[in-house]
Amino acid sequence: MNSTVTLSFRYLERDYVRALRAHYATLFRLPWDIVATVVLVSIGAYLCWSQGPDWLRIGCLIIGVTFALMLVAAFIVIPPLAFRREPKFRDDYTVTFSPEGIHFRTAHVDSQLQWSLYSRAFVDAHSYMLYYGNHQFTVIPKRVFQSVEQQQAFDQLLTDHISKIVTRP
Repeated sequence: MNSTVTLSFRYLERDYVRALRAHYATLFRLPWDIVATVVLVSIGAYLCWSQGPDWLRIGCLIIGVTFALMLVAAFIVIPPLAFRREPKFRDDYTVTFSPEGIHFRTAHVDSQLQWSLYSRAFVDAHSYMLYYGNHQFTVIPKRVFQSVEQQQAFDQLLTDHISKIVTRP
């Protein structure tokens, strides 16, 4: 199997939006956050109806609505805005992954990176996210692989060079 993988692509908005949502999903405990939001708003609404203590009613409503707004912002509003505001996502990319490192080429960048830059990877149904900081990552959409063999070679390079890989279907 060829151990060098060259990918040429342009990001689509959905590539980055899906990846950013998946990233946020790793930061939030989404089912628990939704339950907490619903419970807090429900308690606040009930206390409005039953004339409960003002401080508790207002506190539950404010916290519940704030949680709801945070979730809406993180999963619906921010991802497309982040993509649209970043000019680098409009470039054509050619990225070569090899045992020696990673070569990024765009109209504005020609950079040779070491695998050690990336501390971990997150793989989901649509993309690979290679993290080079707590919240900074490179997205490699799965749609850009030309064959199953090419994707398998990439998977092997990841396994060989990145120690922490989390996979979520």
